Amino acid sequence: MVVPYKHEPFTDFTVEENRQQMLEALKKVEADLGKEYPLVIGGERITTDDKIVSVNPANREEVIGYVSKANKELAEKAMQTADKTFETWRKSDPKLRADILFRAAAIVRRRKHEFTAHLVKEGGKPWKEADADTAEAIDFMEYYGRQMLELKDGVKINSRPIEFNQYNYIPLGVGVVISPWNFLFAIMAGTTVAAMVTGNTVLLKPASATPVIAYKLMEVLEEAGLPAGVINFIPGPGSEVGDYLVDHPRTRFVSFTGSRDVGTRIFERAAKVQDGQKWLKRTIIEMGGKDTIVVDKEADLELAAQSIVQSAFGFSGQKCSACSRAVIHQDVYDEVKDRVASLTKELSAGDPYDNSHFMGPVIDQGAYDKILDYIEIGKKEGELLVGGTGDDSKGWFVNPTVFADLKPNARIMQEEIFGPVVGLTKAKDFDEAIEIANNTDYGLTGAVITNNREHQEQARQDFHVGNLYFNRGCTAAIVGYQPFGGFNMSGTDSKAGGPDYLIHHMQGKTTSEMF
Repeated sequence: MVVPYKHEPFTDFTVEENRQQMLEALKKVEADLGKEYPLVIGGERITTDDKIVSVNPANREEVIGYVSKANKELAEKAMQTADKTFETWRKSDPKLRADILFRAAAIVRRRKHEFTAHLVKEGGKPWKEADADTAEAIDFMEYYGRQMLELKDGVKINSRPIEFNQYNYIPLGVGVVISPWNFLFAIMAGTTVAAMVTGNTVLLKPASATPVIAYKLMEVLEEAGLPAGVINFIPGPGSEVGDYLVDHPRTRFVSFTGSRDVGTRIFERAAKVQDGQKWLKRTIIEMGGKDTIVVDKEADLELAAQSIVQSAFGFSGQKCSACSRAVIHQDVYDEVKDRVASLTKELSAGDPYDNSHFMGPVIDQGAYDKILDYIEIGKKEGELLVGGTGDDSKGWFVNPTVFADLKPNARIMQEEIFGPVVGLTKAKDFDEAIEIANNTDYGLTGAVITNNREHQEQARQDFHVGNLYFNRGCTAAIVGYQPFGGFNMSGTDSKAGGPDYLIHHMQGKTTSEMF
């Protein structure tokens, strides 16, 4: 019997024993720096001359690993392997597939600090953020395993005395999973195992900035009993490997998390029916947001300021759910603005290794340059209250930045920056605050800080986001508790960590037997 699901608890690093264990884990991970990692196709390790170099974003001289890079020929080999493996894997017992996830979750749980340490190094995550990433990866495995057990016998439908009808879910086929660098373990693991546990085979192409942790997942799943060929590890450039696989006529679905530009491009390419293709490809896409915290005049203003700062600057704002704008009632605007500024000034950005900084680096030079460019735009559009500076001499560090007195249609208020930058604007009343909150192309997360029950209900109806929170920040959704996914240009609203997420990876089949 499988015990009921509950989410993996977070580690309290103020406990000295936990802190020491984490420092030991960091030393262990450091001993593996600079290793080479092969592709994995059908269980075979394949080394290529061309390598992806994964570096520590807090110290670019520190190489995490050299990862073999796939090309079109190897992508085709992986496709043929996955396609062939699907013919047997699709008939495998769902209980077996779920059990592999439970075993994998147990392995990660036993080595939790080791994985968290790896996320500190490869992803530049502060300890708290890295620990939450590891916990979420465990949660996805535990939750999706249980969800598969619920779905394995199908859904009850009606029969008549002369017939017996059944409605079951069957797997789709070969799925291409293109995972992001920001939740380099959790989202990568969640999207991969959701495709696998539903009976599909997988071509895993992780983000080129963070491929080593994806190889570590492969090792865990193999140890947990995953047969060769079910998941194939093929990191490589999106322009070559990604496009080739998205276009491939044997690709049955694409699961992508990342930028709007890439997501819409995948959506368009996947819609084209290729020669020899006999299905419409399914896409499961999550693309980001421009997320708003609304502060009402009837609100706990300290809670509001804390929520804005924590949601804006956790993991340097590199979350699709991060608060990048706050809409504040004019009656309390100045008070909240001043408190946000003072709280932000208390934060620092630095190497997350010693856990003394609230923020670590941004992921790479491209991100650093883009964020600094947006800061220059912000200086022309509003008042720079805090921050506005960066340092890329060793790693890629951007100080937490607050702009005030922005117009709702300013670029800082409309475009996804994906960095530690938050813009503040005022609203004359709650109606206008909700109107401003809805004025972007996105619809992922949002929060409302208010003690007015009528305004809560109004927001529940009118604030158009996939994840809406009251009297808390707009980040930190937990698997199985706050299913995650957004509207409009935030994606296809496939709710990761929710009760219907696995169904996106399957198709319904009705069978009817006459008596």
